[in-house]
Amino acid sequence: MPSLDDITRFQTSLRPEEVTWLQSLVTDWQIIADLSFSDLVLWVPDSEAKGMWAGAQIRPTTGPTTLLEDVAGTFLPAGRVDGLAAVLISGHIAAAHVETLPDGRSVRVELIPVSRDGGTIAVIARRTAQPGQRGGGILEASYSEAAGALAEMIGRGEFPLPDSRSDLADSLRVGDGFVRTDAAGTVRYASPNAMSAYRRLGLIGDLVGTQLGHVTSGLVDRRPTDRGAHAMLVGDASTEAEIENADASLLLRVIPLRSNGQRNGSLILLRDVTELRLRERELVSKEATIREIHHRVKNNLQTVAALLRLQGRRTELPEARVALDDAVRRVGSIALVHEMLSQSFEDNVAFDQIADRLLHTVLDVTEETAGAGRIRADRIGSFGLLPGAIATPLAMVLTELIQNASAHAFGEQGGTLTLAVNRIRDRIRLRVSDDGSGLPADFDPARSLGLSIVTTLVEGELHGSLVFEQRPGGGTTVAISLDV
Repeated sequence: MPSLDDITRFQTSLRPEEVTWLQSLVTDWQIIADLSFSDLVLWVPDSEAKGMWAGAQIRPTTGPTTLLEDVAGTFLPAGRVDGLAAVLISGHIAAAHVETLPDGRSVRVELIPVSRDGGTIAVIARRTAQPGQRGGGILEASYSEAAGALAEMIGRGEFPLPDSRSDLADSLRVGDGFVRTDAAGTVRYASPNAMSAYRRLGLIGDLVGTQLGHVTSGLVDRRPTDRGAHAMLVGDASTEAEIENADASLLLRVIPLRSNGQRNGSLILLRDVTELRLRERELVSKEATIREIHHRVKNNLQTVAALLRLQGRRTELPEARVALDDAVRRVGSIALVHEMLSQSFEDNVAFDQIADRLLHTVLDVTEETAGAGRIRADRIGSFGLLPGAIATPLAMVLTELIQNASAHAFGEQGGTLTLAVNRIRDRIRLRVSDDGSGLPADFDPARSLGLSIVTTLVEGELHGSLVFEQRPGGGTTVAISLDV
């Protein structure tokens, strides 16, 4: 089914500003279809005056459709568009006529001109089931009256309202809640759903006959807009807002109606979003709790690291001091991940920051304690965002590899340690390389506690693989592959 943009661009001679007007109309015409229980078809004139094209269509959400098949993109030649052409020329709403569908149902068709800057640029065919085919209660009558007012505004070029919509408008439907007020702001009709929403807000009694602005102002705790609830509901501007108090939250959309250039009241759509807001608050509270947990875990780990560091200073045995220093680094790498998680609303962390901090922190400590020469650290590529469950063991892996390389690969002359990352979708290939002395002839990773930890974490927790390689030009590379 072709789009309105395709049809207007290739089949009509409408100007860009006229096309924009039609696009705004079809963006906001679901409300008219729902209020009138009607299908709407937008007809635009052919560029060569050979007929008219069905540029767009919409079906109601409040009742059954009369369009058995899609019609958008359909072309009607000149001999079959007399009624449409007459409305296009006159600019007046045409008297309704009755059509019979293939299944025997009767359809009432009304033609509405679409005006822009004093001229008619298109025609809307409003197709409605015959009145006898659906009920005719007060709700239907109120809906129909509002739909008629909007149709007249379309014919005068007063609808769609300029700059009046936001994403909020798409979430509101006629069936959610409907209120019709007169020019003075007095409620003429309120649908059952609208009454239920206002009663949840705290209303006692009926809305009909009351001043909606005054009633709403008395029920809400704070102003939904800078102008306040009363000004919003009785003003001339189209407005969207959320109002709330301690008991309920409502979304509102106010559409001013005009007749003969004068204000003729408003059409208000509303929806009770109390449960939705409660769930959102629960999620926010849960996220805040999780962040606080990560923060406390980080603090506790830092306390453990401080105690280990203090114990190391009091230990006289060099082997014990080295073991405690290694434990401090391992605890610190875990604390770093929890620190990053505590600063985010997501369970993902930007691991590049963690890798960079580990590179510089571990190397600085090693240079101070081991007396090694200056070691330069480089990172190539990006890890991107990683889940906390991956980030924690991977941070420990990097800590061990960086510490092992800085402690054993370089002498007094120093060297370069490179962390190269290649991530393609959910696959990470990581190479930790140094230009140091290389692997000893009797190298066995199982004899080193740090490298044993690396192997266990990569293969056991991360379900990846790792290989220790001798670099041809001298030095060592540890290649790791894992899925995230």
